[in-house]
Amino acid sequence: KLKRDDATASISTRRVSVREKLLLTEVAELEANSPWTCKVHFPDPNKLRCFQLIVTPDEGYYEGGNFQFETEVPDANNMVPSKVKCLTKIWHPNITKTGEICLSLLREHLVDGTGHLGIKLFVY
Repeated sequence: KLKRDDATASISTRRVSVREKLLLTEVAELEANSPWTCKVHFPDPNKLRCFQLIVTPDEGYYEGGNFQFETEVPDANNMVPSKVKCLTKIWHPNITKTGEICLSLLREHLVDGTGHLGIKLFVY
């Protein structure tokens, strides 16, 4: 009976992984350091890996616009790029009609097959 209770306890109390702790820190930094023209929104507060960024430029060609981007952070955070999609219809040379963003930083496979441009970055 003791073993059964231990197994049930481990299922109900979920451990937080190092990647999840890092994501919590990065989300806090994103919210604290974003300029006033950018707002972070979490449609489901229990899912930190899925959030929206709302950008309202105060200068330039897109001044006065309200542009919404959806971001999904993969489980392999820092190893695989996030998926970002523009939800607002916009004409921009790096955004397709369906909202896909053409940006080398968001590509999974580049020169070395890992998403890097041949430069290895080591994070400790």
